[in-house]
Amino acid sequence: MKVKFADWTKKYKHAWVFLYILLYMPWFLFLEKHVTTRYHLIQIRLDEHIPFIEYFIVPYLLWFAFIVAVFLYFFFTDVPGFYKMAKFMFTGMTIFLVISTIFPNGQDLRPVVFERDNVFVDMVRMLYRADTCTNVFPSLHVFNTLSACIAIGESERLKKHRGLCFAAYVLAVLIILATVFLKQHSVIDGCGAALMAYVLYQFVYAPEKRRVPGYGKQKRPLLQNK
Repeated sequence: MKVKFADWTKKYKHAWVFLYILLYMPWFLFLEKHVTTRYHLIQIRLDEHIPFIEYFIVPYLLWFAFIVAVFLYFFFTDVPGFYKMAKFMFTGMTIFLVISTIFPNGQDLRPVVFERDNVFVDMVRMLYRADTCTNVFPSLHVFNTLSACIAIGESERLKKHRGLCFAAYVLAVLIILATVFLKQHSVIDGCGAALMAYVLYQFVYAPEKRRVPGYGKQKRPLLQNK
C-alpha cells in the first residue's frame, strides 16, 4: 500500500497547484463579509433592458460541474495543459481579488418581486441567499468559463472530438448568458472578464504558439501557369 501511495503521489505531484484554494477562499470570504453596503455600482442602462429568465439557473449551476470536469480531465490526462489552465485561471482569480479589494463593487439588478413562482425561481432565491450581489467585477463565472474553453481549444487531443468540443462551447455560451439573465452580473462584468481573458492569453498560451515554426505566416496559393 505504501508503495502504491508513493507511486500515486509521484504521478500526481502536480496536485500541489490546488493549494491555491488556501489563498483564494479566505480572501474571497473576507470580501463577501466586509463588502456589503459601501461599494461602487457596476451596471449600465443596457442591463435594465435584459429580462430576468429564471430557467437560466440550470446552465448557471452547471458551471460548477463544467469547471471541475475540465480541470480533472487535464489533471489526469495532460499535465502541461493542466499547468497552463491553472496558471491562466488562478492568475485571473487573483486579479479579481485585487480589484475587489481596492475597488469594492456590486450591482442592484436583482428583482425584488418575481413575476412567476416555480421550481426554477425557488432555485434562484436560494442562489441569491447564498451569493451576495457584491464583488462582481470582473465576472469569475464568465472568466473561468472562458478559461475552460481556451484550455479545450488549445488541446490537440480534444480537438479531435468535435462533438464534445461543440457541446462544451454551447454550454459555455449558455453559462455566460445566464450571468445576465439571472441578474447576477452586469454586461460590464462579462466584458471585463473577456478582456482579462484576452490579455492573459497573450502571456500564457500565445508565447508557446509563437515559437512554433511558421506561426503567423499565411500560406499563399501558388500561381499555376495555364
